Amino acid sequence: MKTILKDGFSELNIDVTDEQVEKLICYARLLKEWNEKMNLTAVYDDFGIATKHFLDSGTTLLTGKVNGKVIDVGTGAGFPGLVLKILKPEIELTLLDSLAKRLTFLDNVAKELDLSVNLVHARAEDAARQYREKFDVATSRAVANMTVLSEFCLPFLKQNGYFLALKGPLAEEELESASRAIHILGGDKAEVISVNIPKTDLNHKIVMIKKVRQTPQQYPRKAGIVTKNPIGTCYNPKKKPTK
Repeated sequence: MKTILKDGFSELNIDVTDEQVEKLICYARLLKEWNEKMNLTAVYDDFGIATKHFLDSGTTLLTGKVNGKVIDVGTGAGFPGLVLKILKPEIELTLLDSLAKRLTFLDNVAKELDLSVNLVHARAEDAARQYREKFDVATSRAVANMTVLSEFCLPFLKQNGYFLALKGPLAEEELESASRAIHILGGDKAEVISVNIPKTDLNHKIVMIKKVRQTPQQYPRKAGIVTKNPIGTCYNPKKKPTK
């Protein structure tokens, strides 16, 4: 794993120290141990963790926008947020997740690696009321489509902050559908960065959206509504779905 990480980050032109690599290896060990008692990840071999989790999460740094106060929305097992904290320890990181057991795992990892992080147990829709426009950067990886994800994440950002979403090959299609929602929520036109993940044939996309206006107070809407009735659609809960 050490060789994969060092070579992989070198290919991405991301500088890493031996200490940071050792912390990632320790993180991987804890992830595998905890994954035996709870479902944290479907990827638990060393190569997969190194490439699909650590190198992939690290590509977020290629945007040049990971600074200041960062919130990772729907962090799961800590991707990309905790990896970014290891690679860039000066950021002030908040990890947000709706499942307490995941945060218990992340708390253990943070203590083991001597990382200072803020853990928040809540749904994004609820947490955005308390932490509205408090962050410079919001990150998220594969949580939902861009329309829904934008309503989850943009309310957390200060004006001139950045929303960084790690997406797959359909990022551009999702963005086209999400353009109205992004505008309503205060975001500017998105930029998409295409990245090949070293040692794999994977090509991932980083969607970068600058927040240029305050998010209207009615957003995010209450839990459940965001996914059932995405901005830009007309959802009627009484209407039966067509076959």
